[in-house]
Amino acid sequence: MIELKLTIKLKQIYKETGDDVASVGRGLYVVNTGLWRYQRPVTDPDLCKRCSACYMYCPVGCKIELSTHYDTDLDWCKGCGICAEVCPANAIKMYEERGDE
Repeated sequence: MIELKLTIKLKQIYKETGDDVASVGRGLYVVNTGLWRYQRPVTDPDLCKRCSACYMYCPVGCKIELSTHYDTDLDWCKGCGICAEVCPANAIKMYEERGDE
């Protein structure tokens, strides 16, 4: 619930300028840092036990709690793989990022 409120507030603050860049005031920019990653986490909803280990250990805070499992906001995920390492159910697998996706 807190994450949803934060997202709404950020959308009110940031003004979309295109190309995954937003401007705030004068000269400040937020860039879609998910473009840097070379691998992406994919969660199997059937295996996810919703223990929130991935959520707690994600250094970027890009894990999203859904009603059935935890997923990843790929706009911000750097592909570090920590979530896959700490998942006790092995529900998260890392896959190589492909340019055609």
